Amino acid sequence: MPAETAPQDRVWMAFPVAGYTLGSDADSADEARRTWAAVAHAVLDFEPVTMVVDPAEAAMARRYLSAEIEMIEAPLDDAWMRDIGPTFVLGGDGQLGAVDWTFNGWGAQDWARWDKDAQVGRRVTAAAGASALSSLLVNEGGGIHVDGEGTVLATQTVQLDPGRNPSADRARVEAEFARTLGASHVVWLPRGLTRDQQRYGTRGHVDMVAAIPSPGTVLMHAQNDPAHPDYAVTRELRAVLVEATDAAGRAFTIVDLPAPTALTDEDGFVDYNYVNHLVVNGGVIACGFGEARADRTAREVLASVYPGRTVVSVEARPLFARGGGIHCITQQQPSAR
Repeated sequence: MPAETAPQDRVWMAFPVAGYTLGSDADSADEARRTWAAVAHAVLDFEPVTMVVDPAEAAMARRYLSAEIEMIEAPLDDAWMRDIGPTFVLGGDGQLGAVDWTFNGWGAQDWARWDKDAQVGRRVTAAAGASALSSLLVNEGGGIHVDGEGTVLATQTVQLDPGRNPSADRARVEAEFARTLGASHVVWLPRGLTRDQQRYGTRGHVDMVAAIPSPGTVLMHAQNDPAHPDYAVTRELRAVLVEATDAAGRAFTIVDLPAPTALTDEDGFVDYNYVNHLVVNGGVIACGFGEARADRTAREVLASVYPGRTVVSVEARPLFARGGGIHCITQQQPSAR
């Protein structure tokens, strides 16, 4: 699996469909559609976007999306393309492949539906013209982050989750990462953020806490307010990364990405973070939280670790209210060599 900074052909997304993402009223549905569309149009300034749309939403989707965004139809349960879609890889010959993980609704959670979403990986793989690489490992794209040189970040609460892979241990997961991603070294973090560990979370996706902008460097979510439970969590995670090395044996340079100042919403402590960003050709699509100073600081940090790329913010609070961020609703397709 190439690093997310590698050249890309396009970004894949899925358009919201009826259910908890659209909500129970017209205002909530409009908010979700506008937010997904805003991310798509931000990406479109840098590279093509293909949107998977449920047939029931096709006419509505075109009202929100410009003609430049390609649409393909497929039945959907939800709209988190990072998790329901394939993870793209390149073969030894440089040709495009796609890992089709087994998807079971983030650990067979009682609120989730996934019979349609479990088929999306195959549909996107075929549409992209990629060679399929099927995996029995229950995993999602948000549960891994790579450096393109053999290092994978993962969390014990995801791949080792009894609701996902009840018979798996680290060795079996690492062997599957080696087979599918070309990984030679896995850095295991103990958990994810507090909100993400709760009922409607993913049980700890790594793309909410850490990212690798370049080999040897880790961007780390930093919650610096002791009133937030993630104050302790992020320090626990940072302590693990301080002691860790990458596939080349290098100690990591850790760059902190401070959280915005908002601590709670109507459902409790938030998991707002800037680590959940998308790298595109020549740019970075960053989460914005309506805080001018914090959003600006995040853009400055991101610009420093992604030199030469333009960083733009997109309002992300409606995404986080529904369970994720910009990285969660997108999936990059690397350019075949």
